[in-house]
Amino acid sequence: MSTASTMATAEPMSPVDEAMLDGLQRAAFDYFFEHGGGSNGLVADTSRPGSHASIAVVGFALSAYPVGVERGWMTRAEALRRSLSALRFFGDSDQSGTPDSTGYKGFYFHFLHMDSGARAWRCEVSLIDTALLLAGMLTAAAYFTAATANEAELRTLADALYRRVDWCWAQPQGAALVHGWKPGRGFLNHAWNGYSEALLLYALGLGSPTHPLTAGSFSSWTSTYQWKNLYGIDHLFAGPLFIHQFSHAWIDFRGIRDRFMREKDCDYFENSHRATYVQREYAIRNPHSFVGYDKDGWGLSAGDGPRTARQRVAGRRQSFYGYAARGVPWGPDDGTLSGPSVLASLAFAPEIVLPAVRRLLARGSPPSDRSALASGYNDTVRGVGKGAPAGWISDGRFGLDQGMIVLMIENARSGLVWRLLKRSAAIRTGLHRAGFRGGWLTEGGPP
Repeated sequence: MSTASTMATAEPMSPVDEAMLDGLQRAAFDYFFEHGGGSNGLVADTSRPGSHASIAVVGFALSAYPVGVERGWMTRAEALRRSLSALRFFGDSDQSGTPDSTGYKGFYFHFLHMDSGARAWRCEVSLIDTALLLAGMLTAAAYFTAATANEAELRTLADALYRRVDWCWAQPQGAALVHGWKPGRGFLNHAWNGYSEALLLYALGLGSPTHPLTAGSFSSWTSTYQWKNLYGIDHLFAGPLFIHQFSHAWIDFRGIRDRFMREKDCDYFENSHRATYVQREYAIRNPHSFVGYDKDGWGLSAGDGPRTARQRVAGRRQSFYGYAARGVPWGPDDGTLSGPSVLASLAFAPEIVLPAVRRLLARGSPPSDRSALASGYNDTVRGVGKGAPAGWISDGRFGLDQGMIVLMIENARSGLVWRLLKRSAAIRTGLHRAGFRGGWLTEGGPP
């Protein structure tokens, strides 16, 4: 195993750092108050006017509400009301798979109209976004354990909705899971290949008590992994930073290993630690000479970017990509960095995350946390027009970003979400069936 000599050991956070993180976490949490809470429990994909709901963002909201209760940011009654509204809606939703329905075979369309909950934008039934939604439902069920009628109803609904998903349907050609399905078109022509956020998807699919994925599905997927050495760091490769974070928002991978990680003498948590350092090293080397890339300026991930004409950068004509999944070291890279992806790395590498967050807050953009919470910022882009300021910051906020900030800061501070999902029979069963052993998973034994 090779690791970079620059890797440091995390030190306890100071009261100043705790206060800084508390403010950022609370600001991210407020997104779900401001852009959700209707009678159907849906939450907007972004803060931009007219945004449709995202089922993944609902999953993050359901997971964030317990954090809000424990931090004193909302009452338990309000968190329960919002959570029940969402689960009741999905329980009663149209599962016919027609173009104006909400889902099919227990899965759901990626985007829904905020008011009616019907499919929006002719989008696909999305497996990964359904998995993020289900993770939120299971989190809520693990948190609301009181012997009251409403909390019992929530647990019953979460269990029924999870059992309703027909995971086998999403394996039309054998072991490989497809990305999605559309009415009138059928399955999308893409399957999951290479390491990705599908780690959570497979855990949920394998854990199903009704329609589980086939036994060989997980090993078939992991056979497409790429183990690489970048900048002297051995790790399981994925370019965008979010891939190394999403599944970890719910599952504590410290000390548990599947067959692939046993062979590499690693685990997925340590892998994310290494991937965070790969990102930082790429920014230090800054091969494309972008402004603001250095040891405290890093974080290439999926997110918003500038939609502007090409500009000359370091002697070349540089294009800018709008929304894209940026990654290292092979791109795409247009100088856009993601503050939320840095914050979501806190549990993995606080020793390099905290200086980067302080740098973001010192940028001076009003309000002071805008660069840290916005989907992306780019200091290379020059202003257009006389007197226009240099640099770019995404307008508004994206719900996925805010959810990752809330959950991963909380996991770094208290481990709350990790503890809740360790109680989930679905998660424990899925991990066991995927071949995970060791640590907290073995200590508790199979569910």
